[in-house]
Amino acid sequence: MSLYLCVFDGEQEMEGVEVGSYASFNSFRSYVVREIEGGVPGAACPTLVLHSDCDGQWPVDDCVRLRSELGSIRAAMVGRPPVTPAGGLSGPPPVNALESFRDVDGQLLVERMQALVEVAIQRGRPILFQ
Repeated sequence: MSLYLCVFDGEQEMEGVEVGSYASFNSFRSYVVREIEGGVPGAACPTLVLHSDCDGQWPVDDCVRLRSELGSIRAAMVGRPPVTPAGGLSGPPPVNALESFRDVDGQLLVERMQALVEVAIQRGRPILFQ
């Protein structure tokens, strides 16, 4: 089963990210907990880490916090060595941790999520988990 994060405005989809399997998304969040939060879930990135990955949403207020968290995550991951996430690697060989986590299209997951957050904030719409 895969996780799709998306922003709708009415019936029209504005943006979406096919994250991949739930295991892949949890591998990313586990990395954040282990490497960025020092093993304490939610210590630095509670919006990302503590939200259930079941059907749900990040409301716009959470998206504002998520934007900040993803910026911090991106900055931290650029300077860290590559890892092999659950589900393996896709795309070109990573040169750092940021490049280790990709969506199903091979795009950098953090950057795709950052773009999705920006659309959600600009449109005043939540990010839906599907």
